[in-house]
Amino acid sequence: MTVDPLAEIVTLLQPAARFSKLVECAGPWRIHREATGEPFYCAILDGTCRVTFGENPPVVLQAGDFVLAPAVGDLTNESIDAPAGLSAMMPTQVDDGQFRVGRLEGPADLRMRIGHCSFGAPDAALLVSLLPDVVVVRDQPRLAMLMQLLGEETRERRPARDLVLERLLEVLLIEALRSGTQSSSAPGLGRGLADRRLAEALYAMHAQPAHQWTVANLATKAALSRSAFFARFSRIVGLPPMEYLLAWRMALAKQLLRSRDVPMDEVAERVGYGSASAFSVAFARYTGVPPARYARQSQAG
Repeated sequence: MTVDPLAEIVTLLQPAARFSKLVECAGPWRIHREATGEPFYCAILDGTCRVTFGENPPVVLQAGDFVLAPAVGDLTNESIDAPAGLSAMMPTQVDDGQFRVGRLEGPADLRMRIGHCSFGAPDAALLVSLLPDVVVVRDQPRLAMLMQLLGEETRERRPARDLVLERLLEVLLIEALRSGTQSSSAPGLGRGLADRRLAEALYAMHAQPAHQWTVANLATKAALSRSAFFARFSRIVGLPPMEYLLAWRMALAKQLLRSRDVPMDEVAERVGYGSASAFSVAFARYTGVPPARYARQSQAG
């Protein structure tokens, strides 16, 4: 059975649109957003700006660029000529879904479409940990087009609106994550899947999560030595292979535990544990909650 790891994770995240807006900026300006831990994405339509995520070095963005942060931390977005002492500004609404920052009159120096969404999965943080912190995509206009479709669908009350928004978001996230591998050195699942050898190991883990994988037999899948595979996987994906496998198994276990139809011993078997007791110990160690309690709390909610 062929399983696509990126599609699996994005689908399990259950993305839902919150809002999308067009922001125009003129003159010197600066916007600062406190960390929310929620997904944030932005497409630059015209002009140039500088964005800083947390303690990371600033990144210059220009028309055609797209940024995705699956769980955004502190963010500062500013004009290239913003002086060091310039205070952060609040966008001013000028029309439905349209905002202005900096000088309110005259032509805009920058136009960007900003989107916010949420992940409905109760274990979203666990799934997001398998993705890169920030993805920057250069010169992929189809991402801006997808954002425009999202914005239009958000404002219109048409039949099946929520389903269309969910599918558009899934396409947007997948497109950003796979396109970002071409222009970013940030580790993450997308970069791992773009590496022909590591992809073999990733596809194998997702297709058979219950298999008794070891670094040695995963290295064989990748046609690499054990040490070369471990180093390459850790550097490109951002997690050692067995840590990645454990995180994925726990995400699957959480999904199964939320179902009333799967008994504990079957959950244990489907995520690679020989007994319910061994699985219970591993799950509690990883999540801080015994699986039986997690299942009761999830089903009660």
